[in-house]
Amino acid sequence: MPDVPDDPAPPAPGAAPRPAVLRDIGSREDILLLLEDFYTAAFSDDLLGHVFVDVARMDLAEHLPRIADFWEVTLLRRGGYRGNALRPHQALHAQSPLTAGHFARWTRLWADTVRARFAGPAADRAVVQAERVAATMLKRLEIPDDGLRPWAPGPEGRTQLPLSG
Repeated sequence: MPDVPDDPAPPAPGAAPRPAVLRDIGSREDILLLLEDFYTAAFSDDLLGHVFVDVARMDLAEHLPRIADFWEVTLLRRGGYRGNALRPHQALHAQSPLTAGHFARWTRLWADTVRARFAGPAADRAVVQAERVAATMLKRLEIPDDGLRPWAPGPEGRTQLPLSG
C-alpha cells in the first residue's frame, strides 16, 4: 500500500472534503476533481494566485478540459491531448517573469493536492510528471535554478518534496 502521510496538508478552502480512504486516480472524473482542488488552492496562494488570476487571467471553464486531456494521457494512458504547454508559459513569462520559486511552489502545491486525495501508482506518476514539467519549464524558459527545486530526486528516485508545510 502506498505511503499515506500521517498529517497531510489540509484541503484548500472551498475544496471538496478529503476522503477517509485514499484510492488511486482511475478516471477522468478523478482528474477533474484533482484539478479543481489544485486550482482552488493555486488561485488563493499568496505567490501563485496573482499569476493565475491577474496575469494569466485563467478561464477555468476553458482551461480544465484541455489540462484534463494532458493528465488523462499522462496518468491513464488514454485520451487525446494535443497541445504545446510551453507556448502559453513563454507568453506568461514575457508578461510577468516567472522564477524557480514559482515552479517550486506549483510543484509542491500539486504534490500536496495529489497526496491529500489520492494514493497509488497513478498518483505517484502525477507527482513525478509535475516535477518533470517544472524542470523542463525552467530549462526551456531559461529561468535560473536558484536552488528552489524541491523536486530533486532522492534515494531510489523518489522525490524529496515535503508533503506539507
